[in-house]
Amino acid sequence: MCFPGVPVLRALTALLFVSQCWGGCVEVDSMTEAVVGQGFKLGCISCKRRGEVPAEAHVQWSYQAKGETEFTELYHYENMMPYNMHDQFKDRLAWNGSKNTVDLQDGSLYILNVSLNDSGVYLCQFYRTLLMSNHKYNVNASKLIELTVVEDANRELTSIISEIMMYVTIVGLQLWMIVILIYCYKKITSAGEEATKDGEPLDGKEDNCTALQVEE
Repeated sequence: MCFPGVPVLRALTALLFVSQCWGGCVEVDSMTEAVVGQGFKLGCISCKRRGEVPAEAHVQWSYQAKGETEFTELYHYENMMPYNMHDQFKDRLAWNGSKNTVDLQDGSLYILNVSLNDSGVYLCQFYRTLLMSNHKYNVNASKLIELTVVEDANRELTSIISEIMMYVTIVGLQLWMIVILIYCYKKITSAGEEATKDGEPLDGKEDNCTALQVEE
């Protein structure tokens, strides 16, 4: 074979697949900057530590407007039913978390048509009950999100770095393919020269690189 790196790639692919299957829930921090007139996802994930234990959970969102000192009830989700509890956000909130289950792990909320007045602090609270065989155990978790609303989007440093890394990866893969093609071409040329010298047909000396030979 002319692709000595293939077994390594297969191993990396298998490792990636295993890592994805190992944990179905990953806690990721929410973004904190929204743009006027656009939608915005308030991310709130609370992974269940005992995956084998059935559970029930409900999520309570609260909102503290900019300049205010107290939180007011914003949104409640329980038994797969949403409840919008804030007049400022009437018809602008949508559940963006776990669906078709009472065992919630994702309590994210989506704000439609963001306005400047939506700036402030958002509190996400998980109330989870683990259903043990002989008793129930309550586990609570909370997350704070300080949201800033701007009129124009500002590119964050992380997004710029991610884009640069994406282009670097693409260029690297292209260079790797060029090296492999050159290697295969040399193998084919060498095999052809040996066959010509020995007076033997080339068929017996072909390898998988032949498939990559460019038609002239």
